[in-house]
Amino acid sequence: MSQGGAAAHKAAKPQDQGWAWMVLFAAVLLQGLTLGFPSCTGVFFKDLQHEFQASNSETSWFSSIMVAVLHGGGPLCSILVKRFGCRFAVMLGGLLSSVGMVSSSFCKSISQLYLTAGLITGLGSCFSFQAGVTVLGYYFVRWRTLANAMASTGVSLGFTLWPLLSQYLLDEMGWRNTFLIFGGILLNCCVCGAIMRPLQLASESVPESPEPGREAESSAEAAQLSNGASSPHPELQQQSRRTACSQMLQKYLAFDIFCQNKGYRIYTIGVAWMMMGFALPHVYLVPYAIQNGVEERKAALLISIIGLINIFIRPFTGLLSGHRVFTGRRIYLFSLAALLCGLSNFICVSSAEFSVLITYCIILSIAMSGIGALTFQVLMDVVEMDRFSSALGLFTILESITLLIGPPLTGLLVDITSDFHYVFYNSSFFLISAALFMGISFCMLEKKNKSNEGSKVPLDNPSRYQYSEMPTQPQPESQPPPAAVYITSI
Repeated sequence: MSQGGAAAHKAAKPQDQGWAWMVLFAAVLLQGLTLGFPSCTGVFFKDLQHEFQASNSETSWFSSIMVAVLHGGGPLCSILVKRFGCRFAVMLGGLLSSVGMVSSSFCKSISQLYLTAGLITGLGSCFSFQAGVTVLGYYFVRWRTLANAMASTGVSLGFTLWPLLSQYLLDEMGWRNTFLIFGGILLNCCVCGAIMRPLQLASESVPESPEPGREAESSAEAAQLSNGASSPHPELQQQSRRTACSQMLQKYLAFDIFCQNKGYRIYTIGVAWMMMGFALPHVYLVPYAIQNGVEERKAALLISIIGLINIFIRPFTGLLSGHRVFTGRRIYLFSLAALLCGLSNFICVSSAEFSVLITYCIILSIAMSGIGALTFQVLMDVVEMDRFSSALGLFTILESITLLIGPPLTGLLVDITSDFHYVFYNSSFFLISAALFMGISFCMLEKKNKSNEGSKVPLDNPSRYQYSEMPTQPQPESQPPPAAVYITSI
């Protein structure tokens, strides 16, 4: 064996075995610490209202900012990972999350809480979570799908444990001391990051010819830098900067795909609209139960029930949707899950008894599992994989905007009417309308494409949606994962 081949064999050996499983364990903990954390914010809702004399709308901004930054900081995390690596990004995120929660324990106003717990902790959670997901792509090749599925169970574990721990600490120590303890707990993200040591890939040991697209992009960037440095004309420099900016936007925010691909446009708009109502039960369910006489510990248990059921249902949903029967039909499964999620809210409106609320949480959790398991599978079906990371950047940013404004607007409505039922009416409206919009639009688009293309549709390629407008390009059998793929979980 040649020296280069031996080096490649040695570099590839750590993947899918040995230390890779420790990295997977760290990724499970990371997802529980980061994505699961916002599930406990509803436990502090009434205490924060009383402490700062804040309205429902003002208090809900705290959790909305945290969730929005966690989802929308993907492009920034991608740049950070590309420049400094996954381990640095995870550990920086853990430090930011800890600093944010420790600072929150000393806040004197609700607006200060927006900055500390909302922005700083949300951004730190974004860095830790998304860099932790990215590093799995380096450590796993053969078992990559299994690794990501196992890592996602951390979200459900977080949903189960965070509310129970929060209610216990709140009863024993108050919200300020609880936030201080949370700062120490979130610092464990740095420990998880330390486990994720950089991996020397075979592709880095053996020189490879660059991809044509990347080679052209690098040449264009080099030419622009050269022109900008040597040209004495300000107009040429300004044009070069505009071109570089355009390339950056196209790389991280796929506006060209949004304009050209109708399937991606429909799906992105539908999910963004759906998110206006998706997060409302997580924020207001505990306050709603407490207002209607449910004991505080039982009210916190409701969110934990949702997370516990997700642990078992989400992997099953992912396996079911991967069956060949559902190939090309996953968007309809996703729409059905959103529709069921919206209809389940009427159970909560009918009665606030604890037994009824448990029934509501069970049905809501089943529907949420479908949404969480299918969100990115559908996106991968609609968009070519070589543009997936770019399409996901725009997708998560639009999603984060509606996640940000949904709960505060609903909180304003509750302040005006003094009726928590409007929380669930609003949630049902956005979820049901989004489900019908996506389902009907994709059905019409598929029929239109069938009538227009007819025999042009390749029948021997069942892995592609017929409504996808992006041309299929041959993909290499083995290629290194992207520097960063910013992925969120619902």
